[in-house]
Amino acid sequence: MDPLALALLPGIGPKRLLELLLEEDPLSALRARFPQALPHLEGALARAEAERRRAKALGVRILGLWEEAFPESLKALPQPPTHLYLKGSLESPAVALVGTRKASPWALGFARRLARALAEAGAYVVSGLARGIDREAHLGALEAGGRTLGVLGSALDRVYPPEHQSLAERVDLLSEFPFGTGAKAEFFPRRNRLIAGLAQAVIVVEAPLDSGALITARHALELGKEVLAVPGRPTDENSLGANRLIQDGAYPVLAPEDALSYLGLKGRPKDPGLPPEEQALYEALRKGEALPEDLAQALGLSVGEVLGLLARLELKGLARALPGGRYGAG
Repeated sequence: MDPLALALLPGIGPKRLLELLLEEDPLSALRARFPQALPHLEGALARAEAERRRAKALGVRILGLWEEAFPESLKALPQPPTHLYLKGSLESPAVALVGTRKASPWALGFARRLARALAEAGAYVVSGLARGIDREAHLGALEAGGRTLGVLGSALDRVYPPEHQSLAERVDLLSEFPFGTGAKAEFFPRRNRLIAGLAQAVIVVEAPLDSGALITARHALELGKEVLAVPGRPTDENSLGANRLIQDGAYPVLAPEDALSYLGLKGRPKDPGLPPEEQALYEALRKGEALPEDLAQALGLSVGEVLGLLARLELKGLARALPGGRYGAG
């Protein structure tokens, strides 16, 4: 009996699937115990073959709960997926970086810096490929030359949001949803439990009280994982969720070095091979967003010289203009 076909049958969840596969004759056991599933069996068998053909065409591996290759950390979930779709590979140590889709400029910049630092220290950055913090997490890891995993709330061939298709092509991807499945609101909490299950720690950068990032943090706590959070202004609704996590015991992250130290990771800064003045400006930007006037004062340069250097760094993807005339590391 094809295990994937069993997994695709309606009403056959992970517990029933494993029980059936332990039987000497899974098909006979299915007939005896779950006769209501039999009318769907022929369709499930055909669908399983179609899923395998599609996976082969896209370079995707299908990992079954019944296989050794299935991640052990996800087997420990109260309701693990019956199977997964993986493009790329899963690495460790994995650290999840999550937050709101409608992030503030400071949070976007901090998330990218933090992801870059984590990747430079050898961490596998995990996030959800969503807008906002997730996007910056993936980009920061890629900028550091690291690996990063996007866990989707849709099928791998239905990337959401659509504008992140090009980003999806640069990262590892994971989903529990069959090919052709579009994104739905109810899928994202399921996606979030996978993020929490895969990571040894979850870091929340910016999140309001109703953010899905808090669902990820809650799953992590239930699984005995570390939860860290970046504090924000007490009056900022977008930071109330992260602040509440800290109030409840999450480790506060005031700088990327805080996360590295707490998680036992050692930073390995990479030299992008810049001329001395560009390198000095790049290092200043890595410390945080700043106005050209402030950068000029810190570096002992004129504002005109700093603007010229910023233009060069922007062309190299190492600096970016932010609202309010400020600049940050790219």
